[in-house]
Amino acid sequence: MAERLSAGDVCTRSVTFAYPSLSIADAARLMREHHVGSLVVVEETPAGRRVVGMLTDRDIVTGVVAQGVDPALLRVEDLVADELVSAREDDSVIDLLAVMRHKGVRRIPVVDGQDLLIGLAALDDLLEIIAEELTLVAQAIECGRKREPRTRP
Repeated sequence: MAERLSAGDVCTRSVTFAYPSLSIADAARLMREHHVGSLVVVEETPAGRRVVGMLTDRDIVTGVVAQGVDPALLRVEDLVADELVSAREDDSVIDLLAVMRHKGVRRIPVVDGQDLLIGLAALDDLLEIIAEELTLVAQAIECGRKREPRTRP
């Protein structure tokens, strides 16, 4: 039987991040340079980078561009939601999917017990894993059919 995958197992460890004081224009440039649609917002602590939020390209479009606000006037901290949605590194893939569905998000920072950044779990990555598992289920069903005795008419 396959081992139970955790958020720590499936997350991307190379994460593009931003500090709360970064300008929105610089945050957008950072997203473009790294070809990402979100930035994990962190604060530096002696222990490491503590996650304080997320900034998505959608946040910038709906909170700045669509509102006609000058991006030079805003900082990342101005657009980061008050509620931090994150996952612990030992949460299961099922836990991740449940949080994504419940909170309506496609990306979740993965943190350790001190809320320090471990990685980023994305729905796209989880879908790949689920597709692989479904392929294995389909193959098991097919093998079972082949083993069934055939009856003669």
